[in-house]
Amino acid sequence: MAGHEFSEPEGRKRQVADPTTTPRAAEETRHPCDPAFKHGVVVGFDGSTSSERALSYAIGMAHRSGSGLIIVHVANRLPTTVWAGCEPPVFVDVPDHRTEVLGLELACADYLSEVPWILVERGGDICHELEEVGHEYSADAIVVGSTHGLVGRIFGSVAGRLARRAQRPVVVIP
Repeated sequence: MAGHEFSEPEGRKRQVADPTTTPRAAEETRHPCDPAFKHGVVVGFDGSTSSERALSYAIGMAHRSGSGLIIVHVANRLPTTVWAGCEPPVFVDVPDHRTEVLGLELACADYLSEVPWILVERGGDICHELEEVGHEYSADAIVVGSTHGLVGRIFGSVAGRLARRAQRPVVVIP
């Protein structure tokens, strides 16, 4: 059986997909990163003591390499259902005003005057989001603080999971 070809009206042009282009649905949802921070240092920061130590180390690392500092705060996500065995839990992004508070604290910090820096807020899995930001900025390294306590032992630490899956060097600060 032969296929049929329908002719287009002369005034109407047919749109044909360009095979050299790639779909950009995921790229359009994110804002393009600032080119001044390409090949910078990404640091996870939540205001905890371990993240403050990681930030201090990342500042020195960015200063020595002459690059920018990308400070990432990942907002909390809370499960809306309990895992019932066959269905995974659904997560909802909760408005996290902590990022605004952290931004104000960082803006007033004298120790950040040594390097150019930006604060990026994300929501979701911490490991995935830090690696995603590292990929977007073509970061030279990701710096995180180590997790201490029961939660880290039960669920695995962010630093450990990130070190196993990251595509760039991960520096874990104790």
